[in-house]
Amino acid sequence: MYDVQERTGNSAHPSVDRVCERLLDRAATPRTDHPDAHLDETMATVVDRYGDAVVQAVIRRILVDGVPFRTAAADHDVAALDGVRIGTVATQVLRELNTDS
Repeated sequence: MYDVQERTGNSAHPSVDRVCERLLDRAATPRTDHPDAHLDETMATVVDRYGDAVVQAVIRRILVDGVPFRTAAADHDVAALDGVRIGTVATQVLRELNTDS
């Protein structure tokens, strides 16, 4: 289970919207001086390919509904590999937000 408000009911956990916001912000302005800058650039490509709404819907299916990355992607006509990319970065952002809290 992912430690996200919508699953745990714990207000101390970040919301899916907060995860999406951070992921999309980094996709819009990839960090250049960070060890994970390549992930920001990858998400920029994925967001350009599918759009914000689709990426957010895939993230919601993964973090809230507990759907596997590739299945969540298929539900939205996203390539399986891109679904894995979205899920990997979204879970990393969630972990980061939970650590910051």
